[in-house]
Amino acid sequence: MTTTLAPAPSGAGTGTTSEPQLVVEHVHRRFPSPEGGTVDALVDADLTVRPGEFISLIGPSGCGKSTLFNLIAGLDTPTEGRILIDGVDRSGQQGLVGYMLQKDLLLPWRTVLENVVLGLEIGGVRRKAAQAIARPLLSTYGLGGFEGRYPAQLSGGMRQRVALLRTILFNRDVILLDEPFGALDAQTREQMQEWLLDLWDDFQKTVLFVTHDIDEAIYLSDRVVVMSARPGRIVASFDVPLDRPRKPSVVTSAEFVRLKADARELLNGAHRTHDVQETR
Repeated sequence: MTTTLAPAPSGAGTGTTSEPQLVVEHVHRRFPSPEGGTVDALVDADLTVRPGEFISLIGPSGCGKSTLFNLIAGLDTPTEGRILIDGVDRSGQQGLVGYMLQKDLLLPWRTVLENVVLGLEIGGVRRKAAQAIARPLLSTYGLGGFEGRYPAQLSGGMRQRVALLRTILFNRDVILLDEPFGALDAQTREQMQEWLLDLWDDFQKTVLFVTHDIDEAIYLSDRVVVMSARPGRIVASFDVPLDRPRKPSVVTSAEFVRLKADARELLNGAHRTHDVQETR
């Protein structure tokens, strides 16, 4: 495995390669029902993601976003359909993407530095070499001076920084972020959004980001994907034609307000479609 641990070269660009990096192809996921029979969690999900794209998934609670992430991560296998990474069917194969949940899952007995290098060590890099790689990145991304702290000594925002940097250093091209800022207060959340955009711009990873916050989805993303209520379907997507780099002031622009209104309309439409299907 080739190890790329430094930020991407300046001007590398995002989403410019024609070949998709990730394809979710006609994916269904059914689970046994306690009452007998089966329950559909995902139905005919299709999604194509280009290298370097930042895509957010929005939808009501229980719509299957986390189920979709588990399938992409190989933690679960589709009932039907397949997951392709770089053109190869990887359905049910683990360890091919970076995956971060809302809970940071930091190991309490390891320091900040030791937590950050966990993915490198799992990948076969010796501890001293892994720490030598990680130290300058800690300084660059706001964790300098915290190397020897333990998770219990950190704020919520700092813990998420450690967990995100650990996910990046797992060294996978595709990163799944499942509501990583959902438990943070508003001010810390805004700071983390800025920090994540800097990290994404530097490392040029392909990011899928789950959020319930429409503003967050639009602010961060190249494209927003909308899912319906269960059974989960990808019912719409739209591009976010806002210039990068983005600044917080963009949320007051007429274009941002229009995109937010469109997103709300798509979500309401997804709810109405679900209601019609349920009453049949």
